[in-house]
Amino acid sequence: MHLTDDEFESAVADALDSIPADLTEAMDNVVVLVEREPPEHDPDLLGVYDGIPLTERDSWWGAGALPDRITIFQGPLERMCSSAEELRNEIAVTVVHEVAHHFGIDDEQLHELGWG
Repeated sequence: MHLTDDEFESAVADALDSIPADLTEAMDNVVVLVEREPPEHDPDLLGVYDGIPLTERDSWWGAGALPDRITIFQGPLERMCSSAEELRNEIAVTVVHEVAHHFGIDDEQLHELGWG
């Protein structure tokens, strides 16, 4: 399944919009990006959170800190899905998964909650 870049970015935006407002308002200094492909050493990576989770930040964290990054990888998501509906669902799951890392929820907890 393939979406145009604009359609894919719109699906990521829709996934972010589906997160309850109180949670998105609690997100701090994080940007969500879309890249075509993940690093060569991990070609099946769907998304990645790169930053300091909110639960690990101290009072000195914000002094000149660059934004945390959530990156969603378009290629692997498209390759694993056979319909637009399935792709949009997988994008939403991936976005929620990576946003959860921003809140300090690890992979084990996410799997237990059904967002693995």
